[in-house]
Amino acid sequence: FRFKESLAEDLRRADLVISHAGAGSCLETLEKGKPLVVVINEKLMNNHQLELAKQLHRDGHVLYCNCSTLVETLQSMDLSTLKPFPPGQPEKFALFLDKVVGFQ
Repeated sequence: FRFKESLAEDLRRADLVISHAGAGSCLETLEKGKPLVVVINEKLMNNHQLELAKQLHRDGHVLYCNCSTLVETLQSMDLSTLKPFPPGQPEKFALFLDKVVGFQ
């Protein structure tokens, strides 16, 4: 599909998600507890997707590859090595902002 209002139902039913390395796509998938293979787009400016994919991989949450190594990655992957993504803690960020702005 070209556009869909929400991927929530697709993510709920998925056993594995293969996605680009957009922050929103990665975080939404990881928050749902789904295993994720991130395919980076090496042609993007400054290759910011690679930075995110590498960090999430270093933290043990995703596998990543590029288009030319996707098949190899799928054939050799061990999803049992992936760690659950910790839930967000927006209250900590709010406290930090309060401090920076001077509300505390």
